[in-house]
Amino acid sequence: QVQLVESGGGWVQAGGSLRLSCVASGRTLRSYTLGWFRQAPGKEREFAAAINWSGDNTYYADSVKGRFTISRDNAKNTVYLQMNSLKPEDTAVYYCAADRALVPNTESRSWDYWGQGTQVTVSS
Repeated sequence: QVQLVESGGGWVQAGGSLRLSCVASGRTLRSYTLGWFRQAPGKEREFAAAINWSGDNTYYADSVKGRFTISRDNAKNTVYLQMNSLKPEDTAVYYCAADRALVPNTESRSWDYWGQGTQVTVSS
């Protein structure tokens, strides 16, 4: 049984920064692709960023490219999302996810494990 626990969400003014963390327990996710999705009120869950098992390849949605950075520490079984230049439209619940696929799928239904989510609120 894999558990993913996110932290680091909160409230921030537009232009500010937040760093999300997600720690995995239950088994090592060293060989998994790790990612972040987000879901705003009334909208479907959408892909934000992903990183392959070694950390050599990263993937971003166009809406966050250049502002968000995903990274991972396999020794700590942890994935991070550094979010800079935040905008009100970034307001959402952010979910950590893990997938056995070598290349991430931007469709959330294909991912294997999910965290409970952490709220990020950006005020204008």
